[in-house]
Amino acid sequence: MPTQARSSPARQFFARGGTLSKWHPNYEFRSGQVEMAEAVESALLDKRHLIVEAGTGTGKTLAYLVPALLSGKRIIVSTGTKTLQEQLFFKDVPFLQQHFTRPLKVCYMKGRNNYACRQKIYDAEDSPVLTGLEEVADFEIIREWEKTTEMGDRSELKTLPESSTAWAKFDARSDMCSGAKCANYERCFITLMHQRALESDIIIVNHHLFFADLSLRDENYEGGILPDYHAVVFDEAHEIEDVVGQYFGVSLSNYRIQDLRRDIGIVSRMKKFGTPELDRILQRLDELTAQFFGLFGEADRRVAFHGRDAFREDNEEVYTDLRAALDLVCSHLKLKQNPPEEIIPLFRRNQELADALRFVMEEDDPRFVYWIEKRGRGCFLQATPIDVSSIVSTRLFDKVETAVLTSATLAVAGGFEFTEKRLGLQNARTLVVPGHFDYEKQALLYVPQQLPEPKNPAFTKLAAEEVVKILEHSRGRAFVLFTSYQQMRLVYEKVSFEIDYPTLMQGTAPRNALLEEYRATPNCVLFATSSFWQGVDVPGEQLSCVIIDKLPFAVPNDPVVNARIDSIRNAGGNPFYDYQIPQAAIALKQGFGRLIRSKSDRGVLVLLDNRITKQRYGQVFFDSLPDYGFTTDRADVEKFFNV
Repeated sequence: MPTQARSSPARQFFARGGTLSKWHPNYEFRSGQVEMAEAVESALLDKRHLIVEAGTGTGKTLAYLVPALLSGKRIIVSTGTKTLQEQLFFKDVPFLQQHFTRPLKVCYMKGRNNYACRQKIYDAEDSPVLTGLEEVADFEIIREWEKTTEMGDRSELKTLPESSTAWAKFDARSDMCSGAKCANYERCFITLMHQRALESDIIIVNHHLFFADLSLRDENYEGGILPDYHAVVFDEAHEIEDVVGQYFGVSLSNYRIQDLRRDIGIVSRMKKFGTPELDRILQRLDELTAQFFGLFGEADRRVAFHGRDAFREDNEEVYTDLRAALDLVCSHLKLKQNPPEEIIPLFRRNQELADALRFVMEEDDPRFVYWIEKRGRGCFLQATPIDVSSIVSTRLFDKVETAVLTSATLAVAGGFEFTEKRLGLQNARTLVVPGHFDYEKQALLYVPQQLPEPKNPAFTKLAAEEVVKILEHSRGRAFVLFTSYQQMRLVYEKVSFEIDYPTLMQGTAPRNALLEEYRATPNCVLFATSSFWQGVDVPGEQLSCVIIDKLPFAVPNDPVVNARIDSIRNAGGNPFYDYQIPQAAIALKQGFGRLIRSKSDRGVLVLLDNRITKQRYGQVFFDSLPDYGFTTDRADVEKFFNV
């Protein structure tokens, strides 16, 4: 990387005696922050792509925000979660604004379902869309709030229950949006959001919105949700591959067809174009949807959709009838005299569902893996790209001047080859900024040697006994994280009866409610799976121990993982070393990253899977983790907690 002049704006801002030191109440010089800020500044100036792994405590959000604000370019900042998005907009940007003489032109954009639709709220006065007293009460909250809100963002509504079913009936998703023809188009919260974006230099989005936008843009880079931009910064960039797979794939479910049928019914009553014939067609669509998706069984599962040709032949009548029913709905909507504007989005959705059904049932594109997921009453038919590298390369990296990818977990054994290959990123500049903490003193990694391998039938019982002993030393205050729900439940049942500390288990309450209860309950132990491995912040003594059951290799019988493994093998690669180990190393680093969140945090990390010390590939994991203190003796854990 080219050396920076010492007088660069980024260095002037972050250095000792620089701008930040003069007005930050708790200023602390961080060499990694300066290094990262200069790298981002240089990439924007030279129109180059950049990958930065910035360890916890680097101060990476300011390290990319300040150069972005100083660049004079329109830049998208894309985050992994809405929580981080809101932190940037409501905390970091106002903090910087206090000390910039010019007003900072920054806005945030979320998906349409996060915003209220004024027209739907006004129409509800005359239409029976609410069911039950709870929805009526929730509607009153929404209606009163709409009169005063400027943004129309659901997150402002603190009094509306998270579980409210009313919100979905009044949000601004495009399913029933008539666009510029709407009477409230000028006052629409989506219109206002787009206007703010056009006037902004920095636009803060999340990965889902960014790649939804990218999937809508044609080859000329037109037609997206976001205004044109010069550069994009991805925070939590390790999530990109999975998100791209969602937005450049094809998905169909019984829920989507049922939602269409419901919305056509509502609009036909509201706009008075309903007929007995339309009711019969919709009723038939309902029956065929239940019949067709019922063919995939009742049990929850996620499996490859093998033998689609044979499936179609065996169930040709119901499949053909479902396609015909969708075509009939389309024809019926098309034949309406003087149709209301609300028919247009319904017609478009109907066509999208018909196309998706044909694609997942009949297309034979080797670039996709076709699979089925059953979750409760939902049945999802999916076609996901096996390799997203060419998509990201041609649709993004070849088109945008600068892309900055950053996260605390992007490097494997100190290098970025895995991330670059998975995302099709070539000739990027790279930088590893070590964490700002003294990991050797603050954290102890313990790997018990006496446990059998995780595949051994005795592992669960012996692992649970080990967890009990560790929790006695840590006095609770722990996350116990698992790679599967089944293992979590089995260990929870054994451990919760053996310890005197309060316990919580994922699935018994919403994620945020569990976290709040954990933070508020002294000596609590939380048992959880993958969604608690990242983006969770519990600083201080409340979280003093993170226990992980085994090396987090992706489940090889997952249809998408399996297809990617086969693809690498067929191309002459070694899927275990080229894909499974690097992916697991990044995931393990994410899980352990929950523990040390500040310079005063101390704690023990436990990996119950001793393959990390006994198999040759274990060195890749050690080389990817920070330099924690290390032991294989539980007595050292006891000493650590008694210091």
